[in-house]
Amino acid sequence: MKLFFLKPLYFTLICLLFLSCNSEPSLQTYYVDHQEASGFIAMDFPVSFLDIDINDITESEQKAINSIQKFNMLGYSLKSGSDIVYKAELNFVKQLLKEVKYNELFRLGNSKDGRIKIYTVGEDHNMDEVVILINSNQVGFAVIRVLGKDMNLSEIMQLGPLIEKLDLDYKNVDSFFNFMKPSAL
Repeated sequence: MKLFFLKPLYFTLICLLFLSCNSEPSLQTYYVDHQEASGFIAMDFPVSFLDIDINDITESEQKAINSIQKFNMLGYSLKSGSDIVYKAELNFVKQLLKEVKYNELFRLGNSKDGRIKIYTVGEDHNMDEVVILINSNQVGFAVIRVLGKDMNLSEIMQLGPLIEKLDLDYKNVDSFFNFMKPSAL
């Protein structure tokens, strides 16, 4: 008799479990699914990897750094892949970024030389994600995700000159950028 009452409970729990699983594609699932795929390179690193001395930065820069949790970088290189796959994968990523939560901040470039598009998730003063999509018909494409909590756009933008000063060669990021270089370079 006890089993009779437990069966509907188990059935309900199983149904809720299946309904709560979101099987729709997302940028995160795309990243996970492609990080070891042929033609792709992926890198994850925490903000501490930047190794910035907090005594050498402003309070605003420190606040911006503290709001960043990690970086994800995923690239597809035409050196290691094909033009057909490049176009299909790039179009898929572009479709993912058309999701309502992604707000296009700005774009640069053209279809011949390449484009850079920057997207944000959240309001300018309260962002949880910044996505940079870079593509070139000669090189490939890269998706760089900056993940954090309550990131402020103006504070994050101030980090540009600070990051340019960093010696990223010894941090193994150069392997990502070398992978993304055109064959002729």
